[in-house]
Amino acid sequence: MNCDCEGGDLGMVIPGLPNDVGAWILSKVPYAHHGRLKVTCKSWKLLLSSKTFLTSLNKRNQLLCIFPQDPSIASPFLFDPKALAWCPLPPMPCNPHVYGLCNFAALALGPHLYVLGGSHFDTRSFPSRAAVGGSRHTMFGAAGTRIRSVERYEVAGDRWVPMDPLPGFRAGCVGFVAREGAEFWVMGGYGASRTISGVFPVDEYYRDAVVMGLEGGAWREVGDMWGDGERVRAGKIVVVDDIHTGFPQLFMLDGNEILRYDMSSNRWLYESRVPRKAPYNPSFGFVVLGGELYVMTHSCVVDFTEMRRARHHKRAGTLFIQIYDPKKKTWRSLVTKSPFNYPIDINSAVLSSISL
Repeated sequence: MNCDCEGGDLGMVIPGLPNDVGAWILSKVPYAHHGRLKVTCKSWKLLLSSKTFLTSLNKRNQLLCIFPQDPSIASPFLFDPKALAWCPLPPMPCNPHVYGLCNFAALALGPHLYVLGGSHFDTRSFPSRAAVGGSRHTMFGAAGTRIRSVERYEVAGDRWVPMDPLPGFRAGCVGFVAREGAEFWVMGGYGASRTISGVFPVDEYYRDAVVMGLEGGAWREVGDMWGDGERVRAGKIVVVDDIHTGFPQLFMLDGNEILRYDMSSNRWLYESRVPRKAPYNPSFGFVVLGGELYVMTHSCVVDFTEMRRARHHKRAGTLFIQIYDPKKKTWRSLVTKSPFNYPIDINSAVLSSISL
């Protein structure tokens, strides 16, 4: 292992051992514990912070990132499911007194985590600047801005490039790249809205998808993905990359059922059922990590004994994760103490995964 370090003299990593051997030993430590090791000595801090060292990890650390709420106020956390270890990320570099960021998306490209989009102040009135879709208020389901605009973010040039607009106004949809980067799919979401008794707004959900070739060409429409009498509102959709076929696998969490999208028939098919439904929290978080589907529930139990001793509530948060392997079609679960000492809405929390 090449342990050259940027930004300073590495010195001796472990006394009595060549630095390459010392760096190899430290590479075996889960990433979630690196923060604790950095304070040990200057050489460890330089090594663990270097791009060369992080690259040498070769994506052995599959980590889950959780943004519990406005990232300018509450720090996100990384979770290592193998080591059952958490480590905090610094707060977002934005001033919470100027605006609040919400309704955003987070995704990883290599060792970098990108936070895209979001809304300032009232999310019902400000459109999202993510690739597709509009703003979406978590409390007012039928509110929000429907838009047609589509933009592609060029990482190298740090700029947004306009693309052909969607065939119709749409919001709350999911976009993903397929066929080895040749196509961009937009699926689900809602367009128009109607009112019940002239008072209560109700969304009109799309039953189809639209596809655009990234090398050029107009949008094409994919027909109705639902059968007669089936539920038309899309649940939470995640994408599992498939390097063998070039077309990702799509899975949807609908209540406590997992559906799989079959491209040949253009239908959502039953895949599996979440083994355990949380009794006090009907909502789940849904994310892909290492090719597996993570279904998460966060609970926060009040310690009433502590409440009698102090005026503030002391809460012990627990994250219950049920993990589905689409290849083996098997479930397993794990329980870990949450790093958040307050209740979080896992249904609206922003989840992402990253490999280091």
